[in-house]
Amino acid sequence: MGNTEVRVRGLAARAGGWSARHRWAAVGIWVLFVVLAMGLGSAAGRVDVSESDQLKGETHTAAKIIDDAGIKEPAGETVLVQAKDGAVKAGSAPFRAAVADVVKAVEGTGQVTDVTSPYDTHTVSRDGRSALVRFDLRGDAETAADRIQPVLDAVTGVQKEHGSLRIEEIGGASMQKQYKDAFGDDFQQAEYSAVPVALGILLIAFGALVAALLPVALAITAIMATMGLMGLVSHLQPMSDTANSVMLLVGMAVGVDYCLFYLRREREEREAGRDAGTALRIAAATSGRAVIVSGVTVCVAMAGMLFTGLAEFEAMGLASLMVVAVAMVGSVTVLPALLSLLGERVEKGRIPFLGRRRRRGNGESRFWTTVLRCVLAKPLVSVLVAAGALLAVAAPALGMKTQQLTLDQEFGDSLPMVQTYNRLNDAFPGGSEPAQVVVRAKDVGAPEVRQALADFRKQAVASGASRGPVDIKLYDAQNVALVSVPLVGGSDMDRATQSLEKLRDEVRPATLGKVDGVQAPVTGQVAGNHDFNDQLMGSVVPVFVFVVVFAFLLMLLSFRSLTVAITSIVLNLLSVAAAYGILVAVFQHGWGASLVGAEGVGAIVTWLPLFLFVILFGLSMDYHVFVVSRIREARMRGRTTKDAIRHGVVTTAGVVTSAAVIMVAVFAIFGTLSMQSMKQMGVGLAAAVLIDATVIRGVLLPAVMALLGERNWYLPKWLHRLPDLTHDEAPEPAAPPVRDRGERLTV
Repeated sequence: MGNTEVRVRGLAARAGGWSARHRWAAVGIWVLFVVLAMGLGSAAGRVDVSESDQLKGETHTAAKIIDDAGIKEPAGETVLVQAKDGAVKAGSAPFRAAVADVVKAVEGTGQVTDVTSPYDTHTVSRDGRSALVRFDLRGDAETAADRIQPVLDAVTGVQKEHGSLRIEEIGGASMQKQYKDAFGDDFQQAEYSAVPVALGILLIAFGALVAALLPVALAITAIMATMGLMGLVSHLQPMSDTANSVMLLVGMAVGVDYCLFYLRREREEREAGRDAGTALRIAAATSGRAVIVSGVTVCVAMAGMLFTGLAEFEAMGLASLMVVAVAMVGSVTVLPALLSLLGERVEKGRIPFLGRRRRRGNGESRFWTTVLRCVLAKPLVSVLVAAGALLAVAAPALGMKTQQLTLDQEFGDSLPMVQTYNRLNDAFPGGSEPAQVVVRAKDVGAPEVRQALADFRKQAVASGASRGPVDIKLYDAQNVALVSVPLVGGSDMDRATQSLEKLRDEVRPATLGKVDGVQAPVTGQVAGNHDFNDQLMGSVVPVFVFVVVFAFLLMLLSFRSLTVAITSIVLNLLSVAAAYGILVAVFQHGWGASLVGAEGVGAIVTWLPLFLFVILFGLSMDYHVFVVSRIREARMRGRTTKDAIRHGVVTTAGVVTSAAVIMVAVFAIFGTLSMQSMKQMGVGLAAAVLIDATVIRGVLLPAVMALLGERNWYLPKWLHRLPDLTHDEAPEPAAPPVRDRGERLTV
């Protein structure tokens, strides 16, 4: 049975064999790699995505004009002075006294400049109940949130003296300050929680402390090395905090998964009576190879983000790709060395009760054995029921609406600034997030340019795109003018976008567009969201085609089966579609939203569908490659196709279940964050992985393969010349090969 020396081929088998023979060298090289990557990355520093590089189009052009001109815009703040009822008007003495007190208080802090009164700038609402005091903070806008507190305290002091009025501050710096205070620790807590959660689940899965620590240690070292590499790579492709968080999420998931696959197979072979060396060689040739196929497929999926043209997505894609590659390399090199070093000591630190637990013969799961018996007895019924259920779950996705979430959609009522934001938008539609027209001319002081600016100001209001006031700030030395235009629609993104398009397509061509040599890109929050959405939608087809085509080719080369490649793609797409359906049902329509601590906000955040597609398509291949590899291995050992399916699914069920539970738990942590966009990401990922590991891999995959029978291994003769990336699955002599309608199966 199995302590015979066999020749194995394949990169994973050779890497595992070398590491086991040179275990101290393998461990030393890995440690040196991690330390060097971290050290060099720290020395190089990380370059983050700049605002001017975030988007292409008008938003990018506007940011570049401002950067080239050397204009450092200060952080602007606004104080809303509003009567709590209709009795007090802006022209009344108490109201004027409150405005004067606000101006005096903020000037008294010494932290502000360019304080303007609403009576000078005409920023009084139509109903006379509200007025805006505006000012800029001194110093760098990027660090303004760290210096805003004295100003906030001054405004709070004025509020206490005027009880009949509502006096509230809002702006980029104050919002960032409040956000940091409320949610600054959210991400850190989520990231720190991922490790103990994964370790706890692994303790239950393995029942031994050392065995449970190995996957976590591999994932953490892979993440540490990648953080260093991100610093180096950022000088070519800028990175970001978001990319770092996504890298950690993906790194923990795949790092633990890959190690789990490898370690479980090695233990299984030893439980079957093989010696440590043989068990390790088998694990290297089988699970190690599955890890490489899966890792390369996930890397290809992540590379799809590089086709979006969005700097943030490119950073996330590259960071995720790197951590998957590092985890994959670690799994097939340092892990075999550690297992060879530890030997029986991998079972040290047994947990009472859990440590004594034994799986049924050859690691087969009782639960999945029962399920598979029913599925394989009636595969057609199983396919119809499972596929029908998933299509029903996916149905709401047909009505998916995507948009950048507004402040109240993102945070609900959890922050005081949300109420201030809504009150300001009601009184001054678009005033909290005005559009900004960046005008560059050969001579901004020329009469025709000044006249065009004046015409633009008039027509912006006359056209209905804005209700004013339209402010113009001239930078004569740089020949640049910044025009601030509050958009009609305010926080209603659909209406605000219509106002933006009217400004871009009607008002600008009729005024500034008539002056030769004038550039006038329109930017701002609404414009940025609109441009981001357009660019993202334009990249969906290229990303989709790239990921699907390359995943198909990898599966075709890895399994030398046209059928396996096609079914892999179809099942993964079905899994992603079901995740989309759940997202729309919960977050767009609000069905069962309270069960996950969320609420229906009427839309899915713009970036999420493409992000989920790439991540889920990649991660789904983890399970698929692992299960199908085991089925193919059993088939090549001489089992019938149906028996190979049963054996492959039930023997991998424990690993897939453990891996899925870890992924679901880690992703669910992000679903507990306060931001709706993070909730959407966490719930979407967790739901998709759960569906993938149960309905797809436990029911649909075996049922479809049972229906196909020997056609599962079909490869047309004209494809026989493809490179053979298969491996020697069986360490013992295999049964005579079985001919199918395509290629002969060979060991």
